[in-house]
Amino acid sequence: MASVTTEDIKSELDTFNIAFNNDTVDKSKCQPSLLFLLLTLDNLDQFEHEILNKKKKPKGSSKGSQFNKTRDINSIQELIRAEEEEESMLDSYSTPAKGSQKRALTTPEHPQSKRGVAQLPSPSLLLSPASFSPSATPSQKYGMRGGRGEVVSSFGAVQGPRWTGKGQSSVRVEMLEGGENSLISSYKYMFQRLRDVRDVLTEKIEELGEELRSHFNIEEFSAVSLPVQDSITVLGQVCCDSNGKLNAQSVLLEAGQEQGGRQVPVDLSELKEFSLFPGQVVVMEGMNPSGEKFVATKLYEGIPLPFHCPPEVKQEMNEVSEPVMVVMTCGPYTPSESLTYDPLIDLITIINKDRPDVCILLGPFVDSKHEQIEKNQVTETFETIFKRCVDSIVEGTKGSGCRLVFVPSQRDVHHHYIYPQPPFNLSNLSKDDSAQVTLAPDPCTLLISNVTFGLTSTDILFHMGAEEISCYYPLYPPAEEVNMDYDKFQQFSQMNLTPDILIVPSELRYFIKDVIGCVCVNPGRLTKGQVGGTYGRLLIQPNPVLVEGKRVSPCIAGQVVKI
Repeated sequence: MASVTTEDIKSELDTFNIAFNNDTVDKSKCQPSLLFLLLTLDNLDQFEHEILNKKKKPKGSSKGSQFNKTRDINSIQELIRAEEEEESMLDSYSTPAKGSQKRALTTPEHPQSKRGVAQLPSPSLLLSPASFSPSATPSQKYGMRGGRGEVVSSFGAVQGPRWTGKGQSSVRVEMLEGGENSLISSYKYMFQRLRDVRDVLTEKIEELGEELRSHFNIEEFSAVSLPVQDSITVLGQVCCDSNGKLNAQSVLLEAGQEQGGRQVPVDLSELKEFSLFPGQVVVMEGMNPSGEKFVATKLYEGIPLPFHCPPEVKQEMNEVSEPVMVVMTCGPYTPSESLTYDPLIDLITIINKDRPDVCILLGPFVDSKHEQIEKNQVTETFETIFKRCVDSIVEGTKGSGCRLVFVPSQRDVHHHYIYPQPPFNLSNLSKDDSAQVTLAPDPCTLLISNVTFGLTSTDILFHMGAEEISCYYPLYPPAEEVNMDYDKFQQFSQMNLTPDILIVPSELRYFIKDVIGCVCVNPGRLTKGQVGGTYGRLLIQPNPVLVEGKRVSPCIAGQVVKI
């Protein structure tokens, strides 16, 4: 094949207006096949693919290195600009649409899925938290639930009472013990010495022991570990010999410091019946022949605390005021598979319809056990979600005249995880709204029209599995999920009296029953998994009267109702 000269190359390149430079031409590399690729129109695509693409690739790059290498902000911006230019070029060859086809390639501040936005409730509803989660789809099981409004448990007068209140904003709601004896603000915790815990437990044993000794006329208590052949009376705290559940074979009795402070196993086979739980302070009679095991023959019953008796109602009263309707409900307020607050919206509707005088709402409002909360699949902060819930409840019930009481829960992910738990801090409430709202700690004792209400959102019934309660959390050691501050517990969580009504929400089955004159209510939870739960309602007689000098329960009637 004839050789190609420089003049031939220049002549061919001039045809395509390509600049020619003698210094850049290497005659030894000028092969006819290369000129054929450069100058033949039929092979320009192949030329671009084989030559130009090779020039763009960096030297030494392996397959897939473009995907594996780390990109800086400049390279990312170049990719974005290249994609925008490509879309602009494609738009020029397509039919113009009604709107721009360009999409913003920036990270949205509040990303929302199209499905979540489409499911937003009507603007007439004050609570529309579907935007809390990218997958806030209404619960189908909750929407298809049956038995709405069905009464599942009753107490007192079944026939006659009308379950509608007056919406009396004048109903007085206050803490029974104000000032230093009431927990009204947050406190510092996570600094607790074992010595302080021991002192609190020892003081509890001594105080209850002194009351029992005076009530049963007991001369003195003997040391539980003292080997004696005669019957003795001992004082101590019930313990378990292992980490498992307490049973008849695992009971230990721990004496106070004055009685030696030792733990001795207890044989309960001589007792006909008994009800014990860890942490319970008891007085027993029996023998300990060897000093190694105490054989109990008698268990002294506990002493019920007195009821509250305001000075102005000590005498019999002729005037009988209108009954007060109290609604109580416990969270969670969302189904387990969705963060839509449909149950709470239904509760607001019930409040506006029945117009109760007081509504007690116990947490959790933003449940830490919710799957989407655990996985952080939310688009707003936990505090923002809670404040929107509270604002919706306050605004949605303003026309009903209902007094609202908010009690926190240790399952509230945005609040202090300690027991006793300080009340919520709602500094954004207006002056008028603050007059409608009462912020209470957990636990607390409220006075509603001179009727005492004991409240706790901690599931003590589930933890303890017993009915006898002498303080708001008598169990020791506490459940693993309860972070106890014993210094504050001794100060704020003791029962100085028996409340007229004790509200103890629990995972256990709902109930309303009278226990030694105290009406105990487990209203259940507003949602149970993916379906609706229950709430409670009471009719109480304000300013309880005395009949022939005896106390009469102020609770006229009570019901547990399906949402």
